[in-house]
Amino acid sequence: MTGALVLPMSKKGAYYVYILTSGQHGTLYIGVTNNLPARLELHRTGRGSKFVQQYKVHRLVHVETFATALEAIAREKQLKNWQRRWKIRLIEENNASWDDLSHLL
Repeated sequence: MTGALVLPMSKKGAYYVYILTSGQHGTLYIGVTNNLPARLELHRTGRGSKFVQQYKVHRLVHVETFATALEAIAREKQLKNWQRRWKIRLIEENNASWDDLSHLL
């Protein structure tokens, strides 16, 4: 794992695990992509995950960067199996106020 919120988030050949939320301590969605700006656009226009569309989970609160798809997918699976309180702690380690990080893209 490269770590949380490594910039620039548009690194060619990189893969990203990201967490979206509906608001502070709200519904969480964890995804993986190799093009974070494009994936966020899909989510926000209702063409991404049905879960995101249903629960209006659009705020980007956490990003991790990986060199390979296998690493990113493994991390996504790991995070999806975590307890909710662990996910909240992870978000708050780097983004205590749950700010939308999409402006950093």
